[in-house]
Amino acid sequence: MKKEQSDKKLNKLILHPHFEDKIKEIQKINVTITDPAKNSKFDFSGVRFPPSGKLSKLEDMNPVKLNAANGLKITKNNLIGGYDESKLNYLSLEGIASFTAHSLIVAGGEDYLPINYLSFYFYTRSSELKKSHPQLNLTEDITASTNYDYVMDRSEFVRNWVIDNSILFVDGPLIGGNMTTYTISLVEELQRKGIIPIFVVKNSDSDLIVDNIEGFKNKYNSDLHWAYKFLKPGERTNFFIYVDEYNKKNAKVFCYIKSFNMSPQRVELYYETYINNKKIINDLIDMTYYLFLAHGDKINPQVRPVAIAEKYARAVLQMSDSYKLIKSSGLIPTMNQQRFGD
Repeated sequence: MKKEQSDKKLNKLILHPHFEDKIKEIQKINVTITDPAKNSKFDFSGVRFPPSGKLSKLEDMNPVKLNAANGLKITKNNLIGGYDESKLNYLSLEGIASFTAHSLIVAGGEDYLPINYLSFYFYTRSSELKKSHPQLNLTEDITASTNYDYVMDRSEFVRNWVIDNSILFVDGPLIGGNMTTYTISLVEELQRKGIIPIFVVKNSDSDLIVDNIEGFKNKYNSDLHWAYKFLKPGERTNFFIYVDEYNKKNAKVFCYIKSFNMSPQRVELYYETYINNKKIINDLIDMTYYLFLAHGDKINPQVRPVAIAEKYARAVLQMSDSYKLIKSSGLIPTMNQQRFGD
């Protein structure tokens, strides 16, 4: 898709279809906030892989030197997008109020064009409150409910707004607990639109490699520990493949990249994505490496499209002035599309 077409599609802020109804319902309760707002992320990077899975090497275990110049060339010849989210939770006596800002950006020339989606849920264990305020979410497991709503909102948002025939970087793991089925379903749908989804995991205590490679089990604390020792800056590990023994669709190909002299990051692709793009897989990894360098943050390395998406997500939460939304009688003037265009 040409830049002019993406300009028309992006550059706006969208509210969840029931956003205002849920806010009004909470205002009727006049909830009692007990703690300051807490910024957090949906983090599934620490999810352990089931022992039924099988790990295999797709290449010899040697470091592979990355080519940033080639990565720049690939970046210039493709439409590149990034997805990230940010959430803000308010703890109250009545339950938990949760705002999530989903952000999707596309690199358009010198600019980054955003589309942002703001959702709001209030979770409670009180069936009495639910009876009198039907917009509330009744649940016994708030963590499970927030994760489910997040992944469903993310899938719908990305599905509706990502640009066809682009390369999309997604913050977080491809395979992670109860999210896996929904994430893989989304990936398969994106592939039918000519999109290449690449997942980047910043922090992880995964021990998949060190538990399965002979001689590693008691030598390294985690896969990140091994990758850090194994790699020099500007290198990647060999590719591995992980397949769930009981559900073959839960399969991913991954490697670790060490962009700077600090903790590496894991880059994951759905197995089908890897097979479909095997001829250009090294180009895609070079491009990923280049985007780490382009962002240039040695304290918190990220691929640049994801880093920009994260900034927009946080800005949307700030704009919303979420505390006033909960306590006031209606949406405040800053909740509009003027900043992002209409």
